[in-house]
Amino acid sequence: MTKIDTSSPENVLPTPSHTVGPFYGYALPFRGGEEIAPLGHPETVPVHGYVYDGEGRPLPDALVEVWGPDPDGNLPAVDGSMRRDPASGDHLGRNGVEFTGFGRIQTDVDGHWYARTLRPGARGRNAPYLSVCVFARGLLVHLFTRIYLPDDEAALAADPLLAQLDEQRRGTLIAAREDSGAYRFDIRLQGEGETVFLEFR
Repeated sequence: MTKIDTSSPENVLPTPSHTVGPFYGYALPFRGGEEIAPLGHPETVPVHGYVYDGEGRPLPDALVEVWGPDPDGNLPAVDGSMRRDPASGDHLGRNGVEFTGFGRIQTDVDGHWYARTLRPGARGRNAPYLSVCVFARGLLVHLFTRIYLPDDEAALAADPLLAQLDEQRRGTLIAAREDSGAYRFDIRLQGEGETVFLEFR
């Protein structure tokens, strides 16, 4: 067995690099993670899209987390997104009544993700938005972004974050409303049309 003297910096071998995926797909997704809104709630909005890599290819093993306030702009303080049976440890899913504001969705084989949540209310000077966290292969750290809904132009124009961006970059944070009433929001990790990502300090 070879022993390495680590008391001297020149004798220390570098640690191999690692990314945040795709190993997390085994335990992090949970049943019903995309069904954030309570069943039958009148202010439910479907949001969906694709996650693309730097070459424009869809990622089939990305993980998208979504958080949002309720329609009044209040942050939920309810447990229960990932309830478990205390006896078996099995996932029970949501109870279908309470709104936790949180969802976790794994992209499908085509890189598509889908969530059904409540329309977020405005908080402070911000236009209504959903917070998003993306985990994907090749990323050294997860990425944060926002999904703004396009329904209130005055609120979007006054939003402090959006006001700092030029029109093209700003557009990467605003979902497109489809004829069906759903909102489409694609996440581009790099390259042309790269989504604006946020850094928290």
